[in-house]
Amino acid sequence: MPVENAQAGRPVAEALRADSEAEDSSAPRAWLTHEPVLVLNLNYVPINICNVRRAIILVGKGKAELLENHRGTLRTVTAVIEAPSIIRLVYLVKRPFLPRKLSKKEVLLRDRYTCQYCGKKSQDLTLDHVIPRTQHGPHAWDNVVAACSRCNLRKAGRTPVEARMKLVKEPRAPDPNPYLILQNRTILDSWRLYIPWNIGL
Repeated sequence: MPVENAQAGRPVAEALRADSEAEDSSAPRAWLTHEPVLVLNLNYVPINICNVRRAIILVGKGKAELLENHRGTLRTVTAVIEAPSIIRLVYLVKRPFLPRKLSKKEVLLRDRYTCQYCGKKSQDLTLDHVIPRTQHGPHAWDNVVAACSRCNLRKAGRTPVEARMKLVKEPRAPDPNPYLILQNRTILDSWRLYIPWNIGL
């Protein structure tokens, strides 16, 4: 069992609350309850990031199972509790994937930091409107591409046909990303087994 309570039948949430009140706030492992935990859906898709305290409560209530524990245990006055790093819900949560917002960062991720005219890879790219804004081209996924400064200057305010330039591939809206919750987060080594390598974090 991931949770061993010294007082039989005592709810985990109640034990945590009472024990945290009894503990000295300067206790060496008090910080552990605030550490991040990866929450997986029933199908093993990452769905959220919570803290250790919340994860222990979910496991204690039977709403999740502990998959990985690389942090050791929390020892309180009345309990010895494993501190999870990954938990998995025991039921499937259906969440609609929101479309990705159009931004420079998302366009560069979609185009893999590659100029869509010459194929040059670089971290220093600009955005180009395939049909220029001066020709009433929309600011939309299917009209915006990553371009190097040289190609952007060469194309200027013309269409690719007018500039005699060819796109590497036609731009389109990227598929919704179920892993957006992991962006701008520190990814723990223990999480990587459950995260695809091609999600563009």
